[in-house]
Amino acid sequence: MGRFREAPIENNGEPGVDMTPLIDCVFILLIFFIVTTVFVDETGVEVDKPQAASAIRLEKISILLALTSKGEVVYGGREIGIGGVQPLVRRMLAKEDVPVIVQADAAAPSGLLIRVIDEAKLAGAVKVSVATRRDPS
Repeated sequence: MGRFREAPIENNGEPGVDMTPLIDCVFILLIFFIVTTVFVDETGVEVDKPQAASAIRLEKISILLALTSKGEVVYGGREIGIGGVQPLVRRMLAKEDVPVIVQADAAAPSGLLIRVIDEAKLAGAVKVSVATRRDPS
């Protein structure tokens, strides 16, 4: 049987630092922060919300519906109409129980706002709110 000889290790006398574990930790932290970040879905249209003195902050995770001054119901930048509210809310509530927030333009027809709220409640939403601007006073 032959003998194995170890190859000599070249060392210039300078201590080396292995950066691999540090890079691994940075990537793991980066992935952790990306996964745990809460993304807020915007409605995709700009609405002029009315002011309210009793405005409060609502949860970040919610179903945001927009009601424009022209009477369009918008979700995620796409017009879904009044008939699309109930199926959308029902599908979203099947995943997770979240509140519905309607961002209605100040010039939007109030009757249509009531219909959007009613459709959301018929879909099973327990908490339906109307977004407003906080009174500056």
